[in-house]
Amino acid sequence: MPIRIALPTRKISANGQALHRAMMMRIEAGGADKEPSEAEAALLEERRLLKEEREKRKAQALLPRPSALDRLVRTHHPQAKDKPKVRKETQDATASKKPNPHGTRAEKHAKKAAALDAARRSPKKPAK
Repeated sequence: MPIRIALPTRKISANGQALHRAMMMRIEAGGADKEPSEAEAALLEERRLLKEEREKRKAQALLPRPSALDRLVRTHHPQAKDKPKVRKETQDATASKKPNPHGTRAEKHAKKAAALDAARRSPKKPAK
């Protein structure tokens, strides 16, 4: 299982310091010719894994990423409709028109003008 940490650089640095202390203890105790201890071997393995993780992250960071515009444009994926809508049958043009209750536009304006003229000619009521 890969080691997942927030900052591999700090972890590598701490591991390097611990490895250095372990190496110095081995050199002081038995000399440089002695085999590395289990703790030292574990620290070396952990350091190797941390460096591999760092290289993987660097490689992943160099890969192209979607831009903000790509994310905005490509968030909606419309789903295909089950069946097309049924169109209404076209009606005959003469059959669809209903007679206007007010008559034609000219008749409507003529009625309005006649009503205004009648209102003007009628005697005015005195104000109380």
